[in-house]
Amino acid sequence: MFILGNFISAVTTVLDYILTIANWLIIIRALLSWVNPDPYNPIVQFLYKMTEPMLAPFRRLFPIHTIGLDISPIFALLFIWFLKLFLIRTLFGFALRFG
Repeated sequence: MFILGNFISAVTTVLDYILTIANWLIIIRALLSWVNPDPYNPIVQFLYKMTEPMLAPFRRLFPIHTIGLDISPIFALLFIWFLKLFLIRTLFGFALRFG
């Protein structure tokens, strides 16, 4: 059963890294929105393509036109932090039981 525990631990570690990267991408995008970057810059386009799928569900829940402010990054970050606190810790707990 230790093989299953190691597998769950490895998958959980990779998922934790992915969530950390997503967290930083959203923070960078939010900071860039303050300076109005060139939308044709390849780095800015990459950043938008990577973060838009994460922000779009929260934009549907909290439309910008009703509030006048895009608060979707805040809710996306809260959701990522929730996943890190709940899902990652739970999966590491399973890995320890099987290991």
